[in-house]
Amino acid sequence: MFKSTLTLAARRGLALGATGLVAAALAGCSMGGMFGGGSPAADANLANSSPSATAMAQAQTSALPAIATACPPIKVRTGTEAMFYYGNGKVGDPRTLQYQGVIDKSTRNCVVSNGLITVQMGVEGRVLLGPVGTQTSVTVPIRFAVERDKQAVFSEKYQIPVAITPPAQSGDFIKVVQNVAIPYLGGEDITIWVGFDTGK
Repeated sequence: MFKSTLTLAARRGLALGATGLVAAALAGCSMGGMFGGGSPAADANLANSSPSATAMAQAQTSALPAIATACPPIKVRTGTEAMFYYGNGKVGDPRTLQYQGVIDKSTRNCVVSNGLITVQMGVEGRVLLGPVGTQTSVTVPIRFAVERDKQAVFSEKYQIPVAITPPAQSGDFIKVVQNVAIPYLGGEDITIWVGFDTGK
């Protein structure tokens, strides 16, 4: 599910880049050249010319963003991979557990352009009812954070609603965060963190 979402975003980016190239090419044409009124000698020179490898590389770099070859890893912070809710029951007693949340998958995608690495990150998980759980709707708190050279450069907590439709005893959730831009020159130690955040 993440893969299809991220691929669609990448395709849109490529399509926009390609549109920009076409527009640039059209903008560079004179009216005479487009409609046959240009100099024959000039037209022949244009037809026989080919850009150098350097010129092509420069054009591609300015027209399309480069996909990061080493996208920062996304990790679930230790101790935040699950959450448990006991209500008025005894904490830690499985007999009084109302529900628990678990993270099943996490993913990310990165694009590097103009000194920034732009990250799209996502998480997928479930809420499962416990022995005394009767909830049909639960809100789970998920925090995404990005550290650059051990310094937090992004941290945001999201409240995600999860529906549990009887007779089902569980419900799924997905959260995707887009367009988080991080300064990137190359060689930085960048880590993406995700996990449940039950703190206030």
